[in-house]
Amino acid sequence: MRCIIVRVRPARAGGTTDSRKVAMNIELTRPLFEWDALEDSPTIRTLRGLLDSMPDSQLLGALRAHRGRGRGDYPIHVLWGTLLLKILLRHVHMVDCLSELQRNGDLRGLIGIESEGQVPKKWNMTRFQRTLGEEPHRSLLRAMFDEIARGLSEQVDDLGEQASGDATVLSAQAQGSQASSPSNLAQPAGGKKEYTDDEGRVTKMIEWFGYTLHLLIDSRHEVALAWRVTSPQGDETEEVKALAEQAEGNLPAKRMKTLTYDRAADDGDVHAFLHKKSIRPVIQNRSMWTGETERMLPGHDGTSNIVYDEAGTVYCYDMVSNPPVRRRMAYIGYEKSRGTIKYRCPAKHGGFTCPSASRCNRGKKYGKTVRVKCEVDLRRFPPIPRATKTFERLYKTRTASERVIGRLKLFWGADDGNTWGAERFHAQVGAILVAHMAFARALAERAEGRGVLSKTRLGRVMSHRPPTKKRP
Repeated sequence: MRCIIVRVRPARAGGTTDSRKVAMNIELTRPLFEWDALEDSPTIRTLRGLLDSMPDSQLLGALRAHRGRGRGDYPIHVLWGTLLLKILLRHVHMVDCLSELQRNGDLRGLIGIESEGQVPKKWNMTRFQRTLGEEPHRSLLRAMFDEIARGLSEQVDDLGEQASGDATVLSAQAQGSQASSPSNLAQPAGGKKEYTDDEGRVTKMIEWFGYTLHLLIDSRHEVALAWRVTSPQGDETEEVKALAEQAEGNLPAKRMKTLTYDRAADDGDVHAFLHKKSIRPVIQNRSMWTGETERMLPGHDGTSNIVYDEAGTVYCYDMVSNPPVRRRMAYIGYEKSRGTIKYRCPAKHGGFTCPSASRCNRGKKYGKTVRVKCEVDLRRFPPIPRATKTFERLYKTRTASERVIGRLKLFWGADDGNTWGAERFHAQVGAILVAHMAFARALAERAEGRGVLSKTRLGRVMSHRPPTKKRP
């Protein structure tokens, strides 16, 4: 997000100033990761910097060892560089990238190709991608992503503090029956996802053939922190825990403070896992109650006037009025030492009159106080309650994960549907995520050079007015 700072030039001493003609200096501060400024056609200089910064020595060594004494018409570093250029130059088809290499001598020189005749053929790249998607090369590709992520987390102090996750569909093609699959990767399959409203009615349904990409990103900087590719029939709640584990491995200890996710992650095991990690969940509540709208708060009997709804919002009843009036209690904060959420009388906190005040608040300076232990139900009572402005503000940051997914699918081509077979698909997605992290590091280094790493926020714009004379 861009921040605009408006500086108003004050009036000269002894002069008068018309507030409508005040001169202003408007400065536009750019974000740390300026994703909207990426070049559609990167220059040779940009490509050289990205290729040189790749931590790919272990991967290339493993690929060379796998080839052994086989034919070396096209060196491993040439095949790897060609795959990266396809992604960095945003070519939809591999043949388009190979054609550009045939035409552009400077581009060939970046990856060590000396002549047009040494440009790989399409089938060479097909076999290379299949090999790259096998073990141990697939794990080494992920290790490259993790290494860049760890370097960024050391470079950017707040990277990973506010994380958000989402899952998206990726199209793929099934491998032909004539080709064998040497690994145990699941082949592309059909998937279906239904979207329901608050009453449980299906409002939208999508079907696809391919895989599911699970992604965890930094909400503030829109940088990926962890990713996984699974079959469409996989359990998303299990993937949330795996993503958090991978992201924590790429960040300094206790860096991640909050994790924002949609209601697909609203599971007891997920909340227990995040509670153990001291990560505050910002997860929408799934509707599972039938035939009831509220329950008595644990620890209170029938004479109490404290209840809660399915989302964990705590209410008190004004039992004097007829009929009784339900009011949402005032959220005071989370008491980490006690592991409780603190609420107080809404009338006392809001400064209005309640007929039940004399009974509820008798002898209490701040009114009736209720403490709810989060461990009573981690799904219902997270440290950041759902009916608070803090929860709403943090949940809105989940749109950052949708923007990152959009870039991966549309800008980088992760969802073009042109990749056949499980091995090639995993290699393609892994290389795209590595390219995403390489660009993130390049953007961070560019920002350091221009000196805009300060956390500037938009404040009120104050106009200068001439001093007024006091009346006698």
